[in-house]
Amino acid sequence: MHVPDGFINAPVSAVAGVVAAGAVAVSLKGARRELDERTAPLAGLVAAFIFAVQMLNFPVAAGTSGHLLGGALAAILVGPYTGVLCISVVLLMQGILFADGGLTALGVNILDMGVVTTVVAYALFRGLVRVLPRTRRSTTAASFVAALVSVPAAAVAFTLMYWVGGTTDIPIGKVFTAMAGVHVLIGIGEAVITALTVGAVIAVRPDLVHGARGLTAPLKLRVDGELVDAPAPAREPVAAASRSHRGVWATGLASALLLAGVVSFYASANPDGLEKVATDQGIDKQAKDHAAKDSPLADYGVKDVSDARLSGGLAGVIGVGATLVVGSGAFYVVSRRRRTNDEPVGSDSGSGFGSGSRSGEKV
Repeated sequence: MHVPDGFINAPVSAVAGVVAAGAVAVSLKGARRELDERTAPLAGLVAAFIFAVQMLNFPVAAGTSGHLLGGALAAILVGPYTGVLCISVVLLMQGILFADGGLTALGVNILDMGVVTTVVAYALFRGLVRVLPRTRRSTTAASFVAALVSVPAAAVAFTLMYWVGGTTDIPIGKVFTAMAGVHVLIGIGEAVITALTVGAVIAVRPDLVHGARGLTAPLKLRVDGELVDAPAPAREPVAAASRSHRGVWATGLASALLLAGVVSFYASANPDGLEKVATDQGIDKQAKDHAAKDSPLADYGVKDVSDARLSGGLAGVIGVGATLVVGSGAFYVVSRRRRTNDEPVGSDSGSGFGSGSRSGEKV
């Protein structure tokens, strides 16, 4: 759903850019409570993983494809504030390096794909986990529903922006029907990917999932016929915790590189939901060439590399690496600001990684 230049007029794009910049500023402040120096690289990994999975367009219907938006996944894994930043980093890398999503429409894309999906998904997710049993299965189910709803929510948000600032005279009812219909189907794919990823991480390391805070309950012992809390197990030594984080980081990075460098070659070549609607409804009549169309990595291929498989794979690997470096660096700076402001690292202030539940407890 990357909006190109020319779909939305300059005034609305400018307003969207201001709103998106404000949301990023708020997220930078909020992310200080979700990150510390050890978990910042893991948040960078989430951004890189989302970049990789976004390259995997899956077929939907009638010659249309879809891809992960990632707002729900990022919010549940690393927190809503850090999630907005993750998607913003991904969109920035895609726009600058790969000519994907207009540069003048960057604010529109961050607002639509980053802020709307993250806020809607995390609000719904938190509401569901409050009423559902506190189990791994119900948490995974909540992530499925949250991701499913977040995609048509983003489609509705785009439709509203197009209604106000669209550059072609198309009946808004047709745009809404087409956008909502196809993105409900894409939302199913988003939900499956999100639930599988969240479920896999929860099964191995629930303490690394922001949305699983408080998932585990204290162990109970029956003493003289009464249930009492079992003594808390000794905290994992810092060195061991660091090694375990490095293991998760290495596994996640290997997965992202495999997806972007190899599996992406087999992604659907059909236009995604927005591209299909734009072509069918005439939204793309005023579309403009991307400012970075001559980039060596434009359209997710390496210039002058003739072999399509190698070109796309190299582009994917470069994209994962660039997103990882930029994201990890930005999140490290944010975590350092937390220390500078004397906020206690490891306190129960909303950090998903390294806080909350312990993986060794029963649910």
